[in-house]
Amino acid sequence: MEIVLKYFADFTEHQLTQLQQLEGLYKEWNEKINVISRKDIDALYEKHVLHSLAIAALCSFDDGAQVVDIGTGGGFPGIPLAIFFPKVNFLLADSIGKKIKVVQEVADAIGLKNVTAVHGRVEEIKGRTFDFAVSRAVAPLGDLWKWINPLIRLGQRSDEFPNGLICLKGGDLTNEIKESGLQKIAQAWRINDIFPEPAFEEKFVIYVPKLI
Repeated sequence: MEIVLKYFADFTEHQLTQLQQLEGLYKEWNEKINVISRKDIDALYEKHVLHSLAIAALCSFDDGAQVVDIGTGGGFPGIPLAIFFPKVNFLLADSIGKKIKVVQEVADAIGLKNVTAVHGRVEEIKGRTFDFAVSRAVAPLGDLWKWINPLIRLGQRSDEFPNGLICLKGGDLTNEIKESGLQKIAQAWRINDIFPEPAFEEKFVIYVPKLI
């Protein structure tokens, strides 16, 4: 928890309580369903919560914005972002039912009213559009963009960026970005420059704007 407070100092008491509850909840659920690597569960706040909040460090979503988390897994980056932005609406989608069950249970346990958990692939979502999509290590950038581009609406529901995709990636992304065909519009930031911690070496935030 201290690692999060090292970089963010303006949480309300309610947000702090929600963040503090995450450790016990995820440890309990991880005993039943392996949603987080067992070697990482003791570093939950650094490798999962703070990692997710790298998006918040770069982009402040407007109140009322609609954000979808593609392949949320156990709820990352969606749950930490929903705590951070309590007036933003988050839809967390994953094709694995047991993981979505954990997401829903955690959201309910900490009183997250701005989260909807959906069992299914994001490209199967019908009748909804979003301002932003977020994701963490789910699929190659080109695939993510192909799936989500039709569901993102034009506009700007953030002070920093027009609507688009913001995803967390690791490793050498040169070929992945080139193969996506998005190299002229995609932007990348080293998370280690945002949070100078050893865990974030070779970790990046990638942003692709919705242009047409």
